[in-house]
Amino acid sequence: MKRSVEHPAAGYKKIFETVEELSEPIPAQVIGRIPPWLKGSLLRLGPGLFEVGDEPFYHLFDGQALFHKFDFKNGQVTYHRRFVRTDAYVRAMTEKRIVITEFGTFAFPDPCKNIFSRFFSYFKGIEVTDNALVNVYPVGEDFYACTETNYITKVNPETLETISKVDLCNYVSINGVTAHPHIEKDGSVYNIGNCFGKGMSIAYNIVRIPPTQKDKSDPIEKAKVVVQIPCSDRFKPSYVHSFGMTENYFVFVETPVKINLLKFLGAWSIRGANYMDCFESNETMGTWFHLATKKTGEYQKLKFRTSAINLFHHINCYEDNGFIVVDLCTWKGFEFVYNYLYLANLRENWEEVKKQAMMAPQPEVRRYVLPLDVHREEQGKNLISLPYTTATATMWADGTVWLEPEVLFSGPRQAFEFPQINYKKYCGKNYTYAYGLGLNHFIPDRICKLNVRTKETWVWQEPDSYPSEPLFVASPDAVEEDDAGVLLTIVVNPGAAQRPGYLLILNAKDLTEVARAEVEVIIPVTFHGMYKP
Repeated sequence: MKRSVEHPAAGYKKIFETVEELSEPIPAQVIGRIPPWLKGSLLRLGPGLFEVGDEPFYHLFDGQALFHKFDFKNGQVTYHRRFVRTDAYVRAMTEKRIVITEFGTFAFPDPCKNIFSRFFSYFKGIEVTDNALVNVYPVGEDFYACTETNYITKVNPETLETISKVDLCNYVSINGVTAHPHIEKDGSVYNIGNCFGKGMSIAYNIVRIPPTQKDKSDPIEKAKVVVQIPCSDRFKPSYVHSFGMTENYFVFVETPVKINLLKFLGAWSIRGANYMDCFESNETMGTWFHLATKKTGEYQKLKFRTSAINLFHHINCYEDNGFIVVDLCTWKGFEFVYNYLYLANLRENWEEVKKQAMMAPQPEVRRYVLPLDVHREEQGKNLISLPYTTATATMWADGTVWLEPEVLFSGPRQAFEFPQINYKKYCGKNYTYAYGLGLNHFIPDRICKLNVRTKETWVWQEPDSYPSEPLFVASPDAVEEDDAGVLLTIVVNPGAAQRPGYLLILNAKDLTEVARAEVEVIIPVTFHGMYKP
């Protein structure tokens, strides 16, 4: 991967600024040739409103959700965006202030209320946000924008209109779910979130939403818990952003970043805390790997442990000759990486951004290998016999299997994050290529491709240009894993005189440019999304 690039002009500040929604799609100017088979839509979610009146949002994950769409038709491209009409957004616009507490921003009581009304408003309990700024995914024939709470928001992917708010607590025992579900070929949706288990102890439920129903009923109404995974701490669940799934197993990595429920449920209302205030790190637990079977919902009582990491995104997991290979985008240590993602930090001048990132956990792409056949008599022995990895698993006297990873990529303050693969063909299967967004001291400034077998890398990068998560779209006639596929990413070049935002199409083979579709508006940071054929 190329050496670190400097950003003295600090153009990245523009992707953290408020923009207006569009009343209708606008045409893009296409440079190059759009592949004729690319005829769908790129859907993306991210923050688009970073303040309400004089009240700012403080964290990267606080801004109100903006729904983006690039449409491909007959070699032409249009761009559209609208704010998701969540309760958080609608009430903020109506009252002209921040009404619902977000990830790193506390919503103060209405100053127009008298002192008694304000006092009692602190004791109403937690009003959980529905600000669906993280991702969008299909459930049956519908599409939902989501964050990481129990609320998901039904949206129209054609018009970008908001349809309805859905509370998943009405259907399954869950306190919230991730924004990274797994979706099988038949349309089944799997997700994970914490819950109250036996004896009111915290646990994690993996839930399944079935595919489209023959009677056209809502699949969410038939959602079920398929397996419950115990928590390492009775009252403090770990922060969960994603999980892994092979053909036969669920893989859940429990990190030392914990949610203090006593703070969350009690002190919140009195002290004026936000979500970030409720996180703490367990400095002694390390990291736990959990396995459960998909078909039978059986939890595997194997004690897989490793050193402390932060984890937000799984790349892929697969089974191979009695082992499960788990590839992850990790950050070393127990300190919560989100502590460094306050907007004040990200909007600093370049030298200050670098200084802050130097204090943060170091990113690293790692491969862990979990043996399925474990015997206590093999103490002190490396249980991994796969010839292509240096990852190890060693049995300890107490039955713990200690995991040491193979490092697939590591660069000083250079993260390979927001990973994507050829998901439809290789999710849960042995694979070769991963694609990611390169973070340079937390600033997105490159698109990367990684060969997880050889560790070879490819990079797309241009000066003063800030891309987003790359989405892989396979060619209809593809044979090889990366054959004739493309990557779609939204890029912002704040210094461009006329068209500062564009959709970039890269050849997935070597990251050379295929085409770009430029628009005359700035596009703020986006997190995740999907290609809808």
